[in-house]
Amino acid sequence: MTDPPRFGEQPLTQTTQAAAALRRLTGLLLSLENDHPAVDDMLARLPRWQAELSAAAPADDSPRIGEDPDGRRRVYLDHAFDVGAYNPCFPEYRFAVMSGDGASGTVTFPLVYEGPPGLVHGGFLGVFFDCIVAQHNCATGLAGKTRSLTVKYRRPTPLGTDLDFAIDRADADRGLTSTARLSLDGEVLCVGVVETVALPPDKLTGTDFGARRVPTTEHEESHR
Repeated sequence: MTDPPRFGEQPLTQTTQAAAALRRLTGLLLSLENDHPAVDDMLARLPRWQAELSAAAPADDSPRIGEDPDGRRRVYLDHAFDVGAYNPCFPEYRFAVMSGDGASGTVTFPLVYEGPPGLVHGGFLGVFFDCIVAQHNCATGLAGKTRSLTVKYRRPTPLGTDLDFAIDRADADRGLTSTARLSLDGEVLCVGVVETVALPPDKLTGTDFGARRVPTTEHEESHR
């Protein structure tokens, strides 16, 4: 059996755990009514943490794609699947059903994605649609760059509420057209139409993504 196509390396467990904690922490910061001593303590500690992580990070912030003989570039993480699990800037969602023609699942947007009072910022909904369509395409054997993305807002999308999404996919000229709907109790809140190029994943990614380097110190090995 051949190895599945690679879309990048998997995130470290620490990265995933930190992303969830940072998302929760940011929500708490946004909710504070007044200054708090815990925030002062956090701000005092941040410079040391930043300095230690900067010393461990690659010298070159560009992604490790293609040749990297000096090993100076950073590892590129898989952006095809569950980006929100390791990057708090992206929403988290859960697929329940997935087939070649469509998919469905659920999503809940926390406070960090607020725009109007109590509602999701429209830009994050565009990111959400792009993410779920890309994951559906990659998981079902077709992948490619987004050619266009349009979002139609029908109703305000509430924060902190379990929402349902569904994707219908069809062949289109030079690619695929996916229509994704986000709904609450059967009422459609917004619709995203995403047109993508259709390619087999191996034609898109190949083996150009550099693998994660083996730890070189005992400290790095203990935190894998």
